Amino acid sequence: MKSIKIEKLLNIMEQLRDPEGGCPWDRKQTFESIVSHTIEEAYEVADAIEQKDFNELKGELGDLLFQVVFYAQLAKEQNLFEFQDIIDTLSEKLIRRHPHVFSSAEFADEQAVDANWEAEKEKERALKAQSDNKAESVLDNIPLALPALNRAYKIQKRCANVGFDWKTLPPVVDKIKEEIDEVLFEVQRDDLNDQQRQVRIEDELGDLLFANVNLVRHLHCNPEKVLRQANHKFEKRFRLVELAVLKQGKQMSDCSLEELEDIWQEIKKL
Repeated sequence: MKSIKIEKLLNIMEQLRDPEGGCPWDRKQTFESIVSHTIEEAYEVADAIEQKDFNELKGELGDLLFQVVFYAQLAKEQNLFEFQDIIDTLSEKLIRRHPHVFSSAEFADEQAVDANWEAEKEKERALKAQSDNKAESVLDNIPLALPALNRAYKIQKRCANVGFDWKTLPPVVDKIKEEIDEVLFEVQRDDLNDQQRQVRIEDELGDLLFANVNLVRHLHCNPEKVLRQANHKFEKRFRLVELAVLKQGKQMSDCSLEELEDIWQEIKKL
């Protein structure tokens, strides 16, 4: 029954791409042109989960699944692979990466399970590097298109897996302080023109952000998650500031920064 429903979806996709009676928009799409839509749909799934809107989540997951079906149809038309090949590849990978579930392997704890998972991924990277005829790196296959915050986190995790990481928190914090000093040094120097100074500031700010991601990782948190939470908290409080100002019969532009800060501090106590 499940396969019949999938077939229905695949048939819909094939009809949308039909050269004769298909949809003009769907017919003109390529692998490259729908990437941005795929990323957008993934974020809409995340947003529905964040809002705990599970009825909306059902629809957003459908939209995300449609992206997979779309890629499969494009690949089928170019004789690259088909939808069933995606399923087969995924199934094989999941079974291989979970020997403690699908075979007789036993692991002492979750840490051992994670170690096995990373070992399997390392084998996959090695095979890909071999097939591409290039030197293998622990940083292979981290997508360049990832949001920079998430990519920094993944880069650091990969490096930590091979021992390139501080073992304690103090040097991680010291590095952030060092990077703040370097940013301020570039801001205050007067031996460069504006363009040169801006380039140096951006470079040091990048190092500072990277160091902050490292602190988040060392505290066993995900930087994307904690920043999303911070965004939500700030937005909620700022909207309350706006309401408080309106209740005073004013506009935000009518208030001084000191007045707005006083309202902000009161809202933080709520």
